[in-house]
Order: sequence, then structure tokens, then C-alpha cells
Amino acid sequence: MELGYIGLGAMGGALARRLLLSRPLRVFDLNPRAVSEFADLGAVPEPDPATMARNCDVLMICVPRSAQVREIIFGKGGVAEGLEPGKIVVDQTSGNPTETRQMAEELAKSGVAMVDAPVSGGPRGAHAGNIAIMVGASAQDFQRVLPILGSISPNIFHCGETGSGQVLKLINNTISTCNRFATLEPVAVGPKYGLSLASMTEVLNKGGARSRATENLLPAIVRGEQSANFALSLMLKDLNLATQLATECGAPMHFGQLARSLLQVSANSLGPNANLDEIVNVVGEQAGASFKT
Repeated sequence: MELGYIGLGAMGGALARRLLLSRPLRVFDLNPRAVSEFADLGAVPEPDPATMARNCDVLMICVPRSAQVREIIFGKGGVAEGLEPGKIVVDQTSGNPTETRQMAEELAKSGVAMVDAPVSGGPRGAHAGNIAIMVGASAQDFQRVLPILGSISPNIFHCGETGSGQVLKLINNTISTCNRFATLEPVAVGPKYGLSLASMTEVLNKGGARSRATENLLPAIVRGEQSANFALSLMLKDLNLATQLATECGAPMHFGQLARSLLQVSANSLGPNANLDEIVNVVGEQAGASFKT
């Protein structure tokens, strides 16, 4: 089975490297340097998505947004020009499930299946091989892609039909962002009363306030390191999508909307190239406190 990967950025590149450890891989990216690095690792570069589709049975995509996925598939020189019945497209983008389902319906007319398989755990989890993979697919298509996804991580979850993996990813990112702000704001009070971040982190991780934010984000701040290699703008995109889904189905999302608003404020303050971790600076500035230990 010939396998191709499109999108070799921070996340896609990490996932593709895991695949390359155990499988031959064809690659494409708009960044020639990224392609060259993979060629040095043994991957086969492809000149365009259409050519890759002709040469591959399974094509995997990981880019920032669903609009880019659509362009990669249906644009000029896109994947659709080289697809044949029986082939399968696996979208690992944290995308819009509604758009993904629409693309899946269009591909199905040509006998091509589309699966969504976004991930949670960041590039570090991908490199370590323990990232969580959330799959939206028919039962038959899930079994077809399961061995491939198993080359990335054993933590694979079938969430339902196509688009379901992306719905769960948006839920996951909303909860994660709520936890970040809900942790940082009260922790910012501590230094104003003489508490060190190191001591607060130790205590919080032994009590009922423990969360991924206290376990990963706070220790990273203490060490002066980055906890996440993730663009703030992309997390804002995900929370925009999540709150949109909630509105469409009539579900309240009070905390999610608040977290989305706080991300927007942070994005306005920090600029388009900010890392998600930089919200620490915004919260600290608002509190008039320093997270330095």
C-alpha cells in the first residue's frame, strides 16, 4: 500500500515522521525545505498533490484549516485529479466538521472515502508515539486506516461517522483552553500575596485543582520553557468553530464563549504570530502580577 502525506508543518511533520519510522512515505509541502528534510530521511518527494494521488492508495493531509484542505483536494492540480475509486483520504486537520462532511460527500461520488483523524497531544506527543487520534469514519473505513494510524500511536478512538473526530477535537480544545485561563487567572493572585509559582504548582498538583494546565503549563513556566508549540491563532480558530457548533445545535457554551473572547483579546494584543503559551503574559499584565518564580 502506497502512503502519502501532505502538510509537513509542526504537527503534520511530527505525524509524518512517526509514519516514516515504519512505512515508506511519499510527501508534499509548499515549503521546499520541509520536503528536502524528509527526502533526507528516506521519503519520496512528490511534485504536486495530483501526482501523489496517482501514486498513492491512502493520502493523509494536515494543514491549518479546512479551506486549505478543500484547495488541496479540489483545487487546480489537486488530489481529486489523481484519485480513483477505492482510494482514501485521511484528514488530520483540526478542521470544520461540516466542511469535512461536505468534502466527503463530494469524494464519495467518485468512489473515494474520506476519514477525519485529528490528534491531541501536540508535536511532542506525536514524536513520542503516544498522541491521541480521534477518528471519524464508517466502521469499514476505520478498519482500513487503523493499521496506518497505529503506526503513529496506539491511542486510536473511533468517534463515529466522518466529521465526528473533528467535533471531539473541538470539544477537547475548548476544554483545554478553558482550563488554561481558569488556572492562570487565580494563580496570578498568588504572587501578589507572596506565594511563589513553584510552591503553588506543587500544591495544586496534589489537590483537587489538578489538571493538564497545572501539570504541564505551570511547571513549564517555572522552568522558563514552552509548554506548547501551537499558534494562538489556530486555537482561536478552533474555539470559533466550537462555539459555532454549539450555537447551531442550541447548546449553551458560556465558559467556551468566555475563553474564546479571552483568546481574541490575547490575539489582538500579541499579534498574528503569537504562540498559545503567550497568553500567560496577557493574564499577568491584566493582573498586574508576574509569573516569574
